[in-house]
Amino acid sequence: MSNRVTQAVQTGVLESVALFLAVRSRTEQLAAPLSPEDQTVQSMPDASPTKWHLAHTTWFFETFVLRPHVPEYRVYDPAYEFLFNSYYESVGPRHPRPQRGLISRPGVDEIMAYRRHVTDAVADLLGRGAGNAWSLVELGLHHEQQHQELLLMDAKHMLSLNPLRPAYRAASHAAPSEAAPLAWTVFDGGLVEIGHDGQGFAFDNEGPRHRVWLDPFALASRPTNCAEYLAFIEDGGYRRPEFWLSAGWDCVNHRGWEAPLYWEKNGGRWHVFTLAGLRGLQSSEPVCHVSAYEAAAFAKWAGKRLPREAEWETGAARLQGVGKVWEWTSSPYIAYPGYREPPGAIGEYNGKFMSNQLVLRGGCSVSPADHIRMTYRNFFPPDARWMYGGIRLAEDLR
Repeated sequence: MSNRVTQAVQTGVLESVALFLAVRSRTEQLAAPLSPEDQTVQSMPDASPTKWHLAHTTWFFETFVLRPHVPEYRVYDPAYEFLFNSYYESVGPRHPRPQRGLISRPGVDEIMAYRRHVTDAVADLLGRGAGNAWSLVELGLHHEQQHQELLLMDAKHMLSLNPLRPAYRAASHAAPSEAAPLAWTVFDGGLVEIGHDGQGFAFDNEGPRHRVWLDPFALASRPTNCAEYLAFIEDGGYRRPEFWLSAGWDCVNHRGWEAPLYWEKNGGRWHVFTLAGLRGLQSSEPVCHVSAYEAAAFAKWAGKRLPREAEWETGAARLQGVGKVWEWTSSPYIAYPGYREPPGAIGEYNGKFMSNQLVLRGGCSVSPADHIRMTYRNFFPPDARWMYGGIRLAEDLR
Protein backbone atom coordinates (compact mmCIF):
# COMPACT_ATOMS: atom_id res chain seq x y z
CA MET A 1 0.00 0.00 0.00
CA SER A 2 1.46 3.37 -1.02
CA ASN A 3 2.15 6.08 1.55
CA ARG A 4 -0.57 8.23 -0.03
CA VAL A 5 -3.14 5.45 0.24
CA THR A 6 -2.02 4.68 3.80
CA GLN A 7 -2.39 8.34 4.76
CA ALA A 8 -5.86 8.49 3.17
CA VAL A 9 -6.97 5.40 5.09
CA GLN A 10 -5.59 6.80 8.34
CA THR A 11 -7.33 10.12 7.72
CA GLY A 12 -10.61 8.33 7.08
CA VAL A 13 -10.21 6.33 10.30
CA LEU A 14 -9.54 9.46 12.34
CA GLU A 15 -12.51 11.25 10.80
CA SER A 16 -14.87 8.34 11.49
CA VAL A 17 -13.74 8.15 15.13
CA ALA A 18 -14.10 11.91 15.55
CA LEU A 19 -17.57 11.90 14.00
CA PHE A 20 -18.70 9.01 16.19
CA LEU A 21 -17.42 10.64 19.37
CA ALA A 22 -18.94 14.02 18.44
CA VAL A 23 -22.43 12.56 17.98
CA ARG A 24 -22.20 10.54 21.19
CA SER A 25 -20.95 13.57 23.12
CA ARG A 26 -23.73 15.77 21.74
CA THR A 27 -26.42 13.47 23.15
CA GLU A 28 -24.86 13.71 26.59
CA GLN A 29 -24.59 17.50 26.32
CA LEU A 30 -28.32 17.68 25.55
CA ALA A 31 -29.13 15.56 28.60
CA ALA A 32 -26.81 17.48 30.94
CA PRO A 33 -29.23 20.33 31.89
CA LEU A 34 -31.72 17.75 33.19
CA SER A 35 -31.49 16.38 36.73
CA PRO A 36 -31.48 12.61 37.39
CA GLU A 37 -35.11 13.01 38.50
CA ASP A 38 -35.97 14.79 35.23
CA GLN A 39 -34.27 12.05 33.24
CA THR A 40 -36.40 9.28 34.77
CA VAL A 41 -39.86 10.79 34.13
CA GLN A 42 -42.08 9.53 31.30
CA SER A 43 -44.75 12.17 30.76
CA MET A 44 -46.97 10.11 28.43
CA PRO A 45 -46.88 6.73 26.67
CA ASP A 46 -45.56 8.23 23.40
CA ALA A 47 -42.61 9.91 25.13
CA SER A 48 -39.56 8.31 26.69
CA PRO A 49 -37.41 9.27 29.68
CA THR A 50 -34.15 11.01 28.86
CA LYS A 51 -32.07 8.25 30.37
CA TRP A 52 -33.92 5.72 28.23
CA HIS A 53 -32.81 7.64 25.11
CA LEU A 54 -29.24 7.60 26.45
CA ALA A 55 -29.44 3.84 27.01
CA HIS A 56 -31.35 2.85 23.87
CA THR A 57 -28.94 4.59 21.50
CA THR A 58 -26.15 2.72 23.28
CA TRP A 59 -28.05 -0.56 23.02
CA PHE A 60 -28.31 0.02 19.25
CA PHE A 61 -24.51 0.12 18.82
CA GLU A 62 -24.00 -2.81 21.18
CA THR A 63 -26.63 -4.95 19.44
CA PHE A 64 -26.06 -4.16 15.77
CA VAL A 65 -22.36 -3.22 15.65
CA LEU A 66 -20.39 -4.76 18.51
CA ARG A 67 -22.05 -8.12 18.96
CA PRO A 68 -21.92 -9.14 15.27
CA HIS A 69 -18.56 -7.54 14.38
CA VAL A 70 -16.34 -7.82 17.47
CA PRO A 71 -15.99 -11.52 18.38
CA GLU A 72 -14.32 -10.80 21.72
CA TYR A 73 -17.01 -8.32 22.84
CA ARG A 74 -19.13 -9.33 25.82
CA VAL A 75 -22.54 -7.80 26.47
CA TYR A 76 -22.36 -5.19 29.22
CA ASP A 77 -25.46 -6.40 31.07
CA PRO A 78 -27.83 -9.03 29.63
CA ALA A 79 -30.79 -7.33 31.37
CA TYR A 80 -30.27 -4.24 29.20
CA GLU A 81 -31.18 -6.28 26.12
CA PHE A 82 -34.74 -6.42 27.47
CA LEU A 83 -34.91 -2.95 29.05
CA PHE A 84 -33.63 -0.87 26.14
CA ASN A 85 -34.86 -2.61 22.99
CA SER A 86 -37.42 -0.30 21.38
CA TYR A 87 -39.41 -2.20 18.77
CA TYR A 88 -37.08 -4.79 17.19
CA GLU A 89 -39.22 -7.90 17.53
CA SER A 90 -36.69 -10.17 15.84
CA VAL A 91 -34.03 -9.25 18.41
CA GLY A 92 -36.13 -10.44 21.33
CA PRO A 93 -38.72 -9.41 23.95
CA ARG A 94 -38.67 -5.88 25.35
CA HIS A 95 -40.00 -3.80 28.21
CA PRO A 96 -43.40 -2.22 27.32
CA ARG A 97 -43.03 1.27 25.89
CA PRO A 98 -45.70 2.91 28.11
CA GLN A 99 -43.83 1.67 31.21
CA ARG A 100 -40.35 3.05 30.47
CA GLY A 101 -40.81 5.60 33.24
CA LEU A 102 -40.97 2.75 35.77
CA ILE A 103 -37.34 1.83 35.11
CA SER A 104 -35.97 3.70 38.13
CA ARG A 105 -32.96 1.41 38.07
CA PRO A 106 -30.40 1.38 36.54
CA GLY A 107 -29.86 5.01 37.46
CA VAL A 108 -28.37 7.77 35.34
CA ASP A 109 -24.82 7.12 36.59
CA GLU A 110 -25.10 3.46 35.63
CA ILE A 111 -26.46 4.38 32.20
CA MET A 112 -23.55 6.75 31.67
CA ALA A 113 -21.12 3.97 32.60
CA TYR A 114 -22.85 1.77 30.01
CA ARG A 115 -22.47 4.53 27.42
CA ARG A 116 -18.75 4.90 28.14
CA HIS A 117 -18.21 1.15 27.86
CA VAL A 118 -19.93 0.88 24.48
CA THR A 119 -18.52 4.15 23.14
CA ASP A 120 -14.98 3.01 23.91
CA ALA A 121 -15.57 -0.36 22.24
CA VAL A 122 -17.00 1.16 19.05
CA ALA A 123 -14.26 3.81 18.91
CA ASP A 124 -11.70 1.00 19.22
CA LEU A 125 -13.39 -0.86 16.35
CA LEU A 126 -13.36 2.27 14.20
CA GLY A 127 -9.73 2.90 15.09
CA ARG A 128 -8.83 -0.54 13.76
CA GLY A 129 -10.92 0.00 10.63
CA ALA A 130 -14.61 -0.79 10.77
CA GLY A 131 -14.74 -2.57 7.42
CA ASN A 132 -18.23 -3.75 6.55
CA ALA A 133 -19.47 -2.59 9.96
CA TRP A 134 -19.23 1.08 8.93
CA SER A 135 -22.66 1.15 7.26
CA LEU A 136 -24.21 0.05 10.57
CA VAL A 137 -22.15 2.59 12.54
CA GLU A 138 -23.32 5.31 10.15
CA LEU A 139 -26.93 4.19 10.55
CA GLY A 140 -26.44 4.19 14.32
CA LEU A 141 -25.16 7.77 14.24
CA HIS A 142 -28.17 9.00 12.29
CA HIS A 143 -30.40 6.97 14.59
CA GLU A 144 -28.78 8.70 17.57
CA GLN A 145 -29.38 12.10 15.95
CA GLN A 146 -33.05 11.19 15.67
CA HIS A 147 -33.04 10.49 19.38
CA GLN A 148 -31.32 13.80 20.10
CA GLU A 149 -34.40 15.49 18.66
CA LEU A 150 -36.73 13.10 20.48
CA LEU A 151 -34.90 13.75 23.74
CA LEU A 152 -35.69 17.47 23.50
CA MET A 153 -39.28 16.88 22.36
CA ASP A 154 -39.89 14.54 25.28
CA ALA A 155 -38.09 16.75 27.81
CA LYS A 156 -40.17 19.75 26.74
CA HIS A 157 -43.39 17.80 27.24
CA MET A 158 -42.20 16.55 30.63
CA LEU A 159 -41.21 20.02 31.87
CA SER A 160 -44.47 21.55 30.61
CA LEU A 161 -46.42 19.35 33.03
CA ASN A 162 -44.41 20.48 36.06
CA PRO A 163 -46.42 23.12 38.01
CA LEU A 164 -43.21 25.13 38.48
CA ARG A 165 -42.88 25.45 34.68
CA PRO A 166 -39.09 24.99 34.77
CA ALA A 167 -36.95 25.99 31.82
CA TYR A 168 -34.59 23.57 30.11
CA ARG A 169 -32.33 26.41 28.99
CA ALA A 170 -31.94 30.16 29.37
CA ALA A 171 -34.15 32.40 27.28
CA SER A 172 -32.75 34.23 24.29
CA HIS A 173 -33.02 37.99 24.50
CA ALA A 174 -32.84 38.51 20.75
CA ALA A 175 -35.67 40.62 19.37
CA PRO A 176 -38.20 38.60 17.35
CA SER A 177 -37.74 38.97 13.62
CA GLU A 178 -40.35 40.47 11.36
CA ALA A 179 -42.45 37.96 9.45
CA ALA A 180 -41.87 38.05 5.71
CA PRO A 181 -45.04 38.81 3.75
CA LEU A 182 -46.75 35.62 2.65
CA ALA A 183 -46.21 35.02 -1.06
CA TRP A 184 -46.84 32.10 -3.37
CA THR A 185 -44.26 30.17 -5.36
CA VAL A 186 -45.70 28.68 -8.53
CA PHE A 187 -44.67 25.34 -9.99
CA ASP A 188 -45.63 24.08 -13.44
CA GLY A 189 -45.78 20.45 -12.38
CA GLY A 190 -45.20 17.74 -14.94
CA LEU A 191 -43.11 14.60 -14.63
CA VAL A 192 -40.62 14.99 -11.76
CA GLU A 193 -38.26 12.75 -9.84
CA ILE A 194 -38.27 12.53 -6.05
CA GLY A 195 -36.47 10.40 -3.50
CA HIS A 196 -32.84 10.05 -2.53
CA ASP A 197 -30.36 9.75 -5.39
CA GLY A 198 -27.98 7.41 -3.58
CA GLN A 199 -25.27 10.00 -2.94
CA GLY A 200 -24.42 10.08 0.76
CA PHE A 201 -26.46 8.70 3.63
CA ALA A 202 -30.22 8.26 3.57
CA PHE A 203 -32.67 6.10 5.49
CA ASP A 204 -34.12 3.25 3.48
CA ASN A 205 -37.58 4.88 3.31
CA GLU A 206 -36.18 7.85 1.33
CA GLY A 207 -35.76 5.74 -1.81
CA PRO A 208 -35.69 4.53 -4.41
CA ARG A 209 -35.75 7.64 -6.56
CA HIS A 210 -38.76 7.50 -8.83
CA ARG A 211 -40.96 9.57 -11.13
CA VAL A 212 -44.18 11.29 -10.11
CA TRP A 213 -46.65 13.32 -12.16
CA LEU A 214 -47.69 16.66 -10.65
CA ASP A 215 -50.38 19.01 -11.83
CA PRO A 216 -49.58 22.75 -11.57
CA PHE A 217 -49.54 23.95 -7.97
CA ALA A 218 -48.29 26.70 -5.67
CA LEU A 219 -46.67 26.58 -2.25
CA ALA A 220 -46.65 29.28 0.40
CA SER A 221 -43.28 30.99 0.51
CA ARG A 222 -42.93 30.39 4.27
CA PRO A 223 -44.59 28.41 7.06
CA THR A 224 -47.81 29.71 8.61
CA ASN A 225 -47.01 31.99 11.55
CA CYS A 226 -48.65 32.36 14.95
CA ALA A 227 -50.52 35.53 14.01
CA GLU A 228 -52.15 33.79 11.06
CA TYR A 229 -53.09 30.79 13.16
CA LEU A 230 -54.43 33.04 15.92
CA ALA A 231 -56.81 34.54 13.37
CA PHE A 232 -58.16 31.03 12.76
CA ILE A 233 -58.68 30.56 16.52
CA GLU A 234 -60.38 33.93 16.93
CA ASP A 235 -62.70 33.14 14.02
CA GLY A 236 -63.99 30.14 15.96
CA GLY A 237 -61.80 27.62 14.16
CA TYR A 238 -61.95 25.10 17.01
CA ARG A 239 -65.74 25.45 17.26
CA ARG A 240 -66.65 25.11 13.59
CA PRO A 241 -66.93 21.49 12.42
CA GLU A 242 -67.05 22.45 8.74
CA PHE A 243 -63.26 22.86 8.71
CA TRP A 244 -62.41 19.53 10.31
CA LEU A 245 -61.92 15.97 9.20
CA SER A 246 -64.24 13.70 11.17
CA ALA A 247 -61.43 12.13 13.22
CA GLY A 248 -60.01 15.59 13.87
CA TRP A 249 -63.34 16.90 15.10
CA ASP A 250 -63.51 13.92 17.47
CA CYS A 251 -60.10 14.93 18.87
CA VAL A 252 -61.21 18.53 19.34
CA ASN A 253 -64.23 17.42 21.35
CA HIS A 254 -62.82 14.48 23.27
CA ARG A 255 -59.49 16.10 24.14
CA GLY A 256 -60.68 19.66 24.62
CA TRP A 257 -58.38 21.22 22.03
CA GLU A 258 -58.72 25.00 21.81
CA ALA A 259 -55.25 25.97 20.56
CA PRO A 260 -51.92 24.33 19.68
CA LEU A 261 -50.15 22.30 22.32
CA TYR A 262 -48.25 24.50 24.81
CA TRP A 263 -50.43 27.57 24.14
CA GLU A 264 -52.25 29.00 27.15
CA LYS A 265 -54.08 32.22 27.90
CA ASN A 266 -53.01 34.27 30.94
CA GLY A 267 -54.45 37.68 31.73
CA GLY A 268 -56.17 37.84 28.37
CA ARG A 269 -52.91 37.25 26.47
CA TRP A 270 -51.64 34.10 24.79
CA HIS A 271 -48.44 32.56 26.10
CA VAL A 272 -46.53 29.50 24.94
CA PHE A 273 -44.37 27.06 26.89
CA THR A 274 -40.93 26.67 25.32
CA LEU A 275 -37.66 25.00 26.24
CA ALA A 276 -36.80 28.37 27.77
CA GLY A 277 -39.98 28.36 29.88
CA LEU A 278 -43.26 30.21 29.50
CA ARG A 279 -43.23 33.41 27.41
CA GLY A 280 -45.55 35.61 25.44
CA LEU A 281 -46.67 34.44 22.02
CA GLN A 282 -44.53 35.86 19.22
CA SER A 283 -46.70 36.58 16.22
CA SER A 284 -43.99 36.22 13.59
CA GLU A 285 -42.83 32.77 14.66
CA PRO A 286 -44.04 29.72 12.71
CA VAL A 287 -46.95 28.08 14.50
CA CYS A 288 -45.73 24.85 16.07
CA HIS A 289 -47.06 21.78 17.88
CA VAL A 290 -50.18 21.38 15.78
CA SER A 291 -51.53 18.02 14.66
CA ALA A 292 -52.21 17.12 11.06
CA TYR A 293 -55.90 17.55 11.86
CA GLU A 294 -55.31 21.13 13.02
CA ALA A 295 -53.09 21.82 10.03
CA ALA A 296 -55.75 20.54 7.62
CA ALA A 297 -58.50 22.51 9.39
CA PHE A 298 -56.48 25.72 9.20
CA ALA A 299 -55.76 25.10 5.52
CA LYS A 300 -59.45 24.61 4.76
CA TRP A 301 -60.35 27.75 6.73
CA ALA A 302 -57.76 29.64 4.66
CA GLY A 303 -59.20 28.29 1.42
CA LYS A 304 -56.07 26.27 0.70
CA ARG A 305 -54.80 22.74 1.39
CA LEU A 306 -51.73 20.92 2.70
CA PRO A 307 -49.03 19.99 0.19
CA ARG A 308 -48.44 16.48 -1.03
CA GLU A 309 -44.97 15.26 -0.21
CA ALA A 310 -43.90 15.10 -3.86
CA GLU A 311 -44.92 18.74 -4.25
CA TRP A 312 -43.02 19.69 -1.11
CA GLU A 313 -39.82 17.96 -2.18
CA THR A 314 -40.03 19.39 -5.68
CA GLY A 315 -40.40 22.91 -4.34
CA ALA A 316 -38.20 22.77 -1.24
CA ALA A 317 -35.16 24.46 -2.76
CA ARG A 318 -37.19 27.60 -3.52
CA LEU A 319 -38.94 27.91 -0.16
CA GLN A 320 -38.19 30.08 2.86
CA GLY A 321 -38.12 28.90 6.47
CA VAL A 322 -37.41 25.23 5.77
CA GLY A 323 -36.04 23.62 8.94
CA LYS A 324 -37.91 25.77 11.47
CA VAL A 325 -40.83 23.37 11.95
CA TRP A 326 -41.68 19.97 10.55
CA GLU A 327 -44.25 20.67 7.85
CA TRP A 328 -47.26 18.38 7.63
CA THR A 329 -48.15 16.99 4.22
CA SER A 330 -51.38 15.29 3.22
CA SER A 331 -49.47 12.22 2.02
CA PRO A 332 -49.78 8.88 3.79
CA TYR A 333 -46.54 7.31 4.92
CA ILE A 334 -46.25 4.41 2.50
CA ALA A 335 -43.46 2.77 0.52
CA TYR A 336 -42.10 4.32 -2.64
CA PRO A 337 -42.39 2.17 -5.80
CA GLY A 338 -39.66 -0.47 -5.74
CA TYR A 339 -38.97 -0.13 -2.01
CA ARG A 340 -37.53 -3.18 -0.29
CA GLU A 341 -36.94 -3.45 3.45
CA PRO A 342 -33.33 -4.25 4.37
CA PRO A 343 -32.78 -7.84 5.53
CA GLY A 344 -32.70 -8.81 9.18
CA ALA A 345 -33.67 -6.80 12.24
CA ILE A 346 -32.55 -3.52 10.64
CA GLY A 347 -35.46 -4.00 8.24
CA GLU A 348 -37.77 -3.17 11.15
CA TYR A 349 -36.40 0.40 11.28
CA ASN A 350 -38.91 2.08 8.95
CA GLY A 351 -40.98 -0.23 6.78
CA LYS A 352 -43.14 -1.76 9.51
CA PHE A 353 -44.56 1.67 10.40
CA MET A 354 -46.02 2.35 6.96
CA SER A 355 -49.62 2.41 8.14
CA ASN A 356 -51.95 5.06 9.60
CA GLN A 357 -49.32 7.81 9.61
CA LEU A 358 -48.72 10.97 7.60
CA VAL A 359 -45.46 12.35 6.25
CA LEU A 360 -43.83 15.54 7.52
CA ARG A 361 -40.96 17.27 5.74
CA GLY A 362 -38.23 19.79 6.38
CA GLY A 363 -36.83 19.46 9.91
CA CYS A 364 -37.29 21.76 12.88
CA SER A 365 -35.46 23.99 15.35
CA VAL A 366 -34.34 21.03 17.49
CA SER A 367 -33.25 18.83 14.58
CA PRO A 368 -29.46 18.42 14.29
CA ALA A 369 -28.48 20.78 11.47
CA ASP A 370 -26.49 18.15 9.57
CA HIS A 371 -29.36 15.69 9.87
CA ILE A 372 -31.75 17.63 7.62
CA ARG A 373 -32.22 16.56 3.99
CA MET A 374 -34.87 17.53 1.48
CA THR A 375 -35.64 13.83 0.93
CA TYR A 376 -36.03 13.06 4.67
CA ARG A 377 -39.44 11.53 5.41
CA ASN A 378 -40.57 12.03 9.00
CA PHE A 379 -43.85 10.40 9.99
CA PHE A 380 -46.34 10.58 12.84
CA PRO A 381 -50.00 9.73 13.46
CA PRO A 382 -52.27 12.63 12.44
CA ASP A 383 -53.27 13.41 16.05
CA ALA A 384 -49.66 13.82 17.29
CA ARG A 385 -48.79 17.28 18.62
CA TRP A 386 -45.74 17.03 20.89
CA MET A 387 -43.35 16.87 17.94
CA TYR A 388 -42.55 20.20 16.31
CA GLY A 389 -45.24 20.03 13.62
CA GLY A 390 -46.19 23.12 11.63
CA ILE A 391 -47.97 24.20 8.46
CA ARG A 392 -47.08 25.28 4.94
CA LEU A 393 -50.06 25.91 2.69
CA ALA A 394 -50.51 24.74 -0.88
CA GLU A 395 -53.07 25.33 -3.60
CA ASP A 396 -54.02 23.88 -6.98
CA LEU A 397 -53.49 25.91 -10.15
CA ARG A 398 -55.90 24.82 -12.85
